[in-house]
Amino acid sequence: MPSENLPEQQAEQVLSIIQTQALSALFQPIAALSEGQAFGFEGLIRGPEHHPLHSPIQLFQAAERCGLLAELDQACCKTILRAFVERQLPGRLFLNVCPGSLIEADLRAAATLDYLAELGLAPQRIVIELTESQAIRDYALLSRAVAHYRQMGFKIALDDLGEGFSGLRLWSELKPDFVKIDKYFIHGIDQDAQKRQFVRSIQQIALNTHTTVIAEGIETRGELKVVNRTGIKLAQGFLLGRPAVQPDTALKLPRLPLDYSSEQASTTALSLLQEVSAVSPHDSHDVVWQRFRSQPELLALPVVEQNKAIGLIKRNAIFELFARPYSRELFGGRSCSLHMDAQPLIVEHAMSLTELARLMTSCERRQLDDGFIITEEGRYLGMGTGRDLIRAMTELQLAAARHANPLTGLPGNVPIQDAMSQLLAAQHDFTVVYADLDHFKPYNDVYGYARGDELLQCLGQLMQDHFDAGLDFVGHIGGDDFILLLRSPDWQQRCEQLLADFKLRIAAFFNEEDRQSGSYVAPNRQGQLQAHPLVSLSLGAAHIVAKWYKSHHEVASIASSAKSMAKRESGNALFIERRIPNPIETGKVYAAKPISIKSTEQYPKQNNAELNS
Repeated sequence: MPSENLPEQQAEQVLSIIQTQALSALFQPIAALSEGQAFGFEGLIRGPEHHPLHSPIQLFQAAERCGLLAELDQACCKTILRAFVERQLPGRLFLNVCPGSLIEADLRAAATLDYLAELGLAPQRIVIELTESQAIRDYALLSRAVAHYRQMGFKIALDDLGEGFSGLRLWSELKPDFVKIDKYFIHGIDQDAQKRQFVRSIQQIALNTHTTVIAEGIETRGELKVVNRTGIKLAQGFLLGRPAVQPDTALKLPRLPLDYSSEQASTTALSLLQEVSAVSPHDSHDVVWQRFRSQPELLALPVVEQNKAIGLIKRNAIFELFARPYSRELFGGRSCSLHMDAQPLIVEHAMSLTELARLMTSCERRQLDDGFIITEEGRYLGMGTGRDLIRAMTELQLAAARHANPLTGLPGNVPIQDAMSQLLAAQHDFTVVYADLDHFKPYNDVYGYARGDELLQCLGQLMQDHFDAGLDFVGHIGGDDFILLLRSPDWQQRCEQLLADFKLRIAAFFNEEDRQSGSYVAPNRQGQLQAHPLVSLSLGAAHIVAKWYKSHHEVASIASSAKSMAKRESGNALFIERRIPNPIETGKVYAAKPISIKSTEQYPKQNNAELNS
């Protein structure tokens, strides 16, 4: 009952809300990034509309002051459970519960299961999310309560790791199934190396403890990109879905960056996989010693239990142990887990080599020497070595340099073709833009090839500045020809801004006399002197629906056609080709009026939905 020292009015308000069930539930999706759909939903509570206690923070603070926190927690749980079933939401329900409420005896009764049975909801679909709103005084009691709920089929999550009173100790004591990283560490993570290091460390601990990490508070595509690259597969935040009474179950996830390379699989940890037969923690030291003797190339052996990697036994450690007097007699028949490294480096198979290299360089020397364990969603796959990682990274860098344009450093023909093929294979729709300089040859004749090279380098840098490196691809075919593969939703605006900025920058490449006249005299292809307009930029764009194209040759063909149309316009221009293949009659096209935008001072804005229709 409420304390006599607190205002009676506030206690009556909280009691009234509980007794009349004047609570409402909202749900925010938790996205499974690799699947592009909702893994589950977090249930959120609100007090009565237009009431001083409508905000959940104020409501729970008032309940705690009145000594009614456990009662309010129970009422909120019932409201959220009932709403979750009524709205027929898929996946798991993440249910916020205060640790103090969880250890209340009456909340641990069989009545919990009875209420779920009444709703027709299996406890296996519910994740109890422990908030750190109050200090934990009795860890043993809380551990027993958590074990009790686990026996009934519930999963356990730890909320806001890094913010509360004792996050790491709770993780160690309770061994939760899920851990949510506090949104402070996610906000601006793409701009903060220290936050990235913290999140990498949390992900590494999670892999070693068989815990699934959820990144909270994602609001920008840059944050999502870093989280996904780190190997975290569950995420939550306004970018992925806001709290709603009836949330959309079909998530429209922002486009994630692609690693454009000749073979995408070669850029992940999976490319380093060596299939190494693991040992069990029940195997003896003698068994491990015999394995190392029979396989001299093995530097370490993973210890796996129920398909989960729990440790790593190092060759040197076993041989040094058995070299000591009587050690083999003492340890030969005992479990090999006694001398395993219980905290090896474990990485998911989909982690990029770039991210893996960052992780390895921040680890201890021993992990670089001994290698690392590769898993798939926590399931043991095999081993990788630091030596193989260095070799793979070197090969990637050499391949990138070999196929790059020597003048601009941008990817050349082979990477361009590979990038097109990768987008088509992944069924990602995109816009291809062929960029070409008009009247560039006479410019070289008048101003010299060195100045012409500077102009090409300037254009290459402008393109890199105007497009999203995470979503868009910028390539240099050669000479004054460039290719853009764009997945940014605002690609047209970016192209228009590129043309506007190019017009400003190009002026510096001409002398005052030529700028004033708007032309210069140079020999034409027949060797006769002729006045030529100043250099301008033509962009020919076409929207590519991936399922309607078989190869990069078809994409290149339509891009070339769009470029030819753009070059018919005088001055800087953007031409958008809207003729697209007919999916019913392969090889044919239906006519649609192309869009030609002359790029001078102003650009007419087009509706993206119309352009992509």
